[in-house]
Amino acid sequence: MANLKFYFTPGSCSTGIHILLEEVEVTFEAYLINLIKGDQYKPEYLAINPRGTIPSLVTTDGNALTDFVAIALWIAKEYPRSSLLGDNEEQRVAIMEMLDFATRKVHGEGFTRIFTTDKYTADKVEAEKVREQGVEMVTKDFDWIEKTMRENNWHQWKFNIADAALFYIEFWAEQVDIQLPLLCQSHYHKMLKRPTVRQVLMEEGYHSVISRHESVAV
Repeated sequence: MANLKFYFTPGSCSTGIHILLEEVEVTFEAYLINLIKGDQYKPEYLAINPRGTIPSLVTTDGNALTDFVAIALWIAKEYPRSSLLGDNEEQRVAIMEMLDFATRKVHGEGFTRIFTTDKYTADKVEAEKVREQGVEMVTKDFDWIEKTMRENNWHQWKFNIADAALFYIEFWAEQVDIQLPLLCQSHYHKMLKRPTVRQVLMEEGYHSVISRHESVAV
């Protein structure tokens, strides 16, 4: 049987999927997609993912999954012993809501304005306004995440698929100097101490992130 094939870009949203694959201890082949060089637009990649996005996961039966939520759900359901969807229906609902909010809202609406302002405007002056809007949106979104974490006692739950999505947006927030609320900070620091997260960051070339937080207590 063929291995899973994982297409990723270090430090991107695909880092979350990378973490999930390591969590379930599955064997997979990893293929680096260099977005700066335009690898996502090469014919051989578009044949796998016509949208030209990352991450992509080709399953052992040859099906290509090209959306973070779809891939995360597939992993959780394919490897149920890892309990990546929570322990009960109430948790599953909250996990799915958090996963959707992190990927669709925080990433899809906020961080896109920060990282890809050119998709919103070609004007340099207007671009700065778009970026500022993105920072404001992401900051407010983390306030919602903080509130939801507190209401659900999120810190008491086992690692789940939403944690992987939360980690990559928290990681991005640090890269652009967006201050995380206290519970989000605690979650981020806790994730940085998780063996699979440390392994993935090391493999993706982010040794400095681990070193910077070595002294942080959870």
